[in-house]
Amino acid sequence: MGVSGGEEGARNGPSLMPGGHVDAYNNIRDILEKAAAQTEDGACVTFVGPGGAGNFVKMVHNGIEYGDMQLIAEAYDVLRRVGGLSNSEIADVFAEWNKGELESFLVEITADIFTVADPLDGSGGALVDKILDKTGMKGTGKWTVQQAAELAVAAPTIAASLDGRYLSGLKDERVVAAGVLEEEGMPAGLLETINVDKKVLVDRVRQALYASKICSYAQGMNLLRAKSVEKGWNLNLAELARIWKGGCIIRARFLDRIKRAYDRNPELANLIVDREFAREMVQRQNAWRWVVARAVEAGISTLGMTASLSYFDTYRSSRLPANLIQAQRDLFGAHTYERIDRQGSFHTEWNKLARRSNGAAI
Repeated sequence: MGVSGGEEGARNGPSLMPGGHVDAYNNIRDILEKAAAQTEDGACVTFVGPGGAGNFVKMVHNGIEYGDMQLIAEAYDVLRRVGGLSNSEIADVFAEWNKGELESFLVEITADIFTVADPLDGSGGALVDKILDKTGMKGTGKWTVQQAAELAVAAPTIAASLDGRYLSGLKDERVVAAGVLEEEGMPAGLLETINVDKKVLVDRVRQALYASKICSYAQGMNLLRAKSVEKGWNLNLAELARIWKGGCIIRARFLDRIKRAYDRNPELANLIVDREFAREMVQRQNAWRWVVARAVEAGISTLGMTASLSYFDTYRSSRLPANLIQAQRDLFGAHTYERIDRQGSFHTEWNKLARRSNGAAI
């Protein structure tokens, strides 16, 4: 059984994701419903599916959590380094964001983190500034990315968050790299100063965070659906969104809307094409692009936001440059290709035809 909630969940009820045999679940259903977190939609527990379905769903929950945390950290970094916001200002920003569309457990605790003074330093400095920038992990994010690769499900936001943790672990190497590159002319600080009103910056980062967050959840839900198809689990994605509304680490206001999206269309290909979410993505894309572009110009790493934006742009493209990649594969490995104007698989002797063309041109 998957369990999420941390210390608070242990005290006030977690989100429970039991799998296995439905008869076994029914034997302890009353106990689990009383132990689970409670919301206006009921207890945050449901029979997920047979076999290891419950543990798999919990694993993907954690993968989405990785993405969420990475995106929030990037939002903080942009606010701090581009806007020059102080810790108290950042606390206020996250507290305000938690009153709107970004309302969630992770945004709420982020606001709290920036109000805590270092208990070992009497100067009153923020504790968060004394924490080593080196992220730990237990493995569920890695397993999520491995499963996404096995099932051919694109999950670049979650993968980027995992890469971010790996790179954070290279603290000593990063310090050396910063010194070497600075000696070769790389500025130590921002590559470019961005002049922007703080309120404008805060609003644009909010929109970028929200749009990126949708992509992270979309990737996680698509992975769940793919595994469900492979295993015949018949996962109810709307019901999973419901039980994540309370108790768990990724609980958030917009899970209500994810539930409604899958209620409207249980076969929804991607959250991005649900009409409500599609409208919001389009409305926020300009701010999203602005934040990512300014971060790139300033030399600020935004692995998650950039991956999310690239995912969005790739998914919405009716024509990709994959035609060239397939031509290359056919040239060096005779892997064949399909055409847009006729049925079937084709192979071309590219080198032979290229030599003829070059000879004719001469």
